Amino acid sequence: MSKYIIDNLPDYFKQYEKSVHDPEKFWEQIADKNFIWNKKWDSVLEYDVHNAKIEWFKNAKLNITENCINRHLAENPDKTAIIWEPNSPDEEAVKLSYKELHERVGKMAAVLRSQGVKKGDRVCIYLPMVIELPIAMLACARIGAVHVVVFAGFSSAALASRINDCECKLVICSDGSYRGSKKIELKGIVDEALENCPSVEKVLTVKRTGCQVTMKEGRDFWLQELLDKAEVDNSFEIMDAEDPLFILYTSGSTGKPKGMLHTCGGYMVYTGYTFKNVFNYRENDVFWCTADIGWITGHSYAVYGALVNGATTVIFEGIPTYPNPDRFWQTIAKHKITHFYTAPTAIRSLEKESAEWVEKHDLSSLRVIGTVGEPINDEAWRWYNDNVGKKRCPIVDTWWQTETGGILISPLAFITPTKPMYATLPLPGVQPVLMDEQKNEISGNQVEGNLCIKLPWPSIARTIWGDHERYRETYFSAFPGKFFTGDAALRDEVGYYRITGRVDDVIIVSGHNLGTAPIEDAVNEHQSVAESAIVGYPHEIKGNALYGYVILKEVSEDRNRDRVRREINQLISDQVGPIAKLDKIQFVSALPKTRSGKIVRRILRKIAEGKDDNFGDTSTLINPEIIDEIIKEPLGGAHRNFEETAQALKEAVLKEFKRIDKVSLRELLRRRYEKYRSMGDFFEEIGD
Repeated sequence: MSKYIIDNLPDYFKQYEKSVHDPEKFWEQIADKNFIWNKKWDSVLEYDVHNAKIEWFKNAKLNITENCINRHLAENPDKTAIIWEPNSPDEEAVKLSYKELHERVGKMAAVLRSQGVKKGDRVCIYLPMVIELPIAMLACARIGAVHVVVFAGFSSAALASRINDCECKLVICSDGSYRGSKKIELKGIVDEALENCPSVEKVLTVKRTGCQVTMKEGRDFWLQELLDKAEVDNSFEIMDAEDPLFILYTSGSTGKPKGMLHTCGGYMVYTGYTFKNVFNYRENDVFWCTADIGWITGHSYAVYGALVNGATTVIFEGIPTYPNPDRFWQTIAKHKITHFYTAPTAIRSLEKESAEWVEKHDLSSLRVIGTVGEPINDEAWRWYNDNVGKKRCPIVDTWWQTETGGILISPLAFITPTKPMYATLPLPGVQPVLMDEQKNEISGNQVEGNLCIKLPWPSIARTIWGDHERYRETYFSAFPGKFFTGDAALRDEVGYYRITGRVDDVIIVSGHNLGTAPIEDAVNEHQSVAESAIVGYPHEIKGNALYGYVILKEVSEDRNRDRVRREINQLISDQVGPIAKLDKIQFVSALPKTRSGKIVRRILRKIAEGKDDNFGDTSTLINPEIIDEIIKEPLGGAHRNFEETAQALKEAVLKEFKRIDKVSLRELLRRRYEKYRSMGDFFEEIGD
């Protein structure tokens, strides 16, 4: 494993310096000694900055499944590759050895070939977290087909748009899925989507829930029946390093979803290298990434990064709170999991529950715990550290994106000193810079700016499928010569990075640029607050004002809410400054979130602005019903329930009249004068 493992902090700095000084030599050494290639590259990197054209390991030949499966058969054929933990703890878990995985992928590959799928064809995988999902991905990669995994919570319209965008030839789905106590029909969603998808020729269906489905003759087949007839196909397609491996769609705040294209060679090298070093993976460790494979986290670290290192990876069908809020901790104890990688949203939701749920389970197997998906707040970080990690497991707070393919900034477990809320230092080969609005690089420490990356890394997405100009414009035009992440960040006194939020979540209030993350951190420190989200809305005086959506802990729901509002604003005033105080605070039972746990802030912004429609694509939400609940609340935002709104307005007006009645005429005139003067419309003096 030459040059593959970083041993200690001095070694990290040594390797990082090498990677910056000569990136091509650095990555060539990593790739050459630690992976199987059918043909070596002619050049390590070719990069056309102007056209955003990137090629790593040019003209090299490989198959990623040879690296993920085949090479482990000689030494560890019986080692567990995948543990599948079902939705219900009463259902038996499934364990597949690398030998068994090899056989099942071979059979799936044979089935795909029998259905006419060939190299370059796109295959849509619309499956819940069942074991057939990673097997289908690997089978596609084995024969050179491009897998397009679509999260099995998307609507038929969202599914159709993705299928049509990349012209999928075949769909793999299931009859239904389980989500806690719920049973969800999926095949019907696929049928509805395919009414407008002319490119799809075949549909292969997994039996999971046993719900009744409609099968279209000549198009629809039960997958298991085909697998039973298939022979194991051990052959694999020789791929170019820059051949497509998968397309994964990510939703922007506007416009149609972007199909981010990742290719074979660079993605394999980078996910393998980062998995090994970020998580300090060692032989016989058991790695659990809780993310759905429909998202990039599941692709890179539940499947490819884990398997290329010969790891044991856990695939979890269920949810954290079913049948009880200790399901995560029960699963860790059951499978002796050593690495636990989850989202801050999940941590905060479990933090609301009694610590007894954690304490009743033996978590002594854990070595490393991690977070992904969004910046983690201080309180959640400390709760995670104290209760789950027991102050002995390092927390790797990882920052990366669908577009990056792998982790870019993160502590290295047992090597990098951690700091709550900080992703800390860039990984070798990653050169972050902070840029100001004038497109100048900000030097030094204790500074904030737009986060960009100087030079491409091997796993960077190569394009947006079918729209390279959009790719170039989105990621390479804002700061020419650099990849623009869309995130804002600060660099502290020692050079640690903290992601402060999306750039479009920076709100200008009375001329002050305010990032929402520090404000949310302050709000979340309140003893009664479980979670919050801050957005901006138009204000006639300030330009923009701040609107807070706040979830209270269950034990605090009966507290005086006006007092809680005052206390929240006092915390903000103390920690961020009075300018950052919230003009409106609305208490909600939940926030609109995607399955990966990200808060969909564009919806919250629209509600705060008084707009109650045109929310864009809501099919990605795990809880779309919360939108109407938030809108209905009469204390702020837009409202569809006009009677409640009118009543709330009446009460507010009467309350204001009573307050004004106690104020002298002279004081009212003075206040009016100050208001107009602040707006620049009135400058005459009022005499005594």
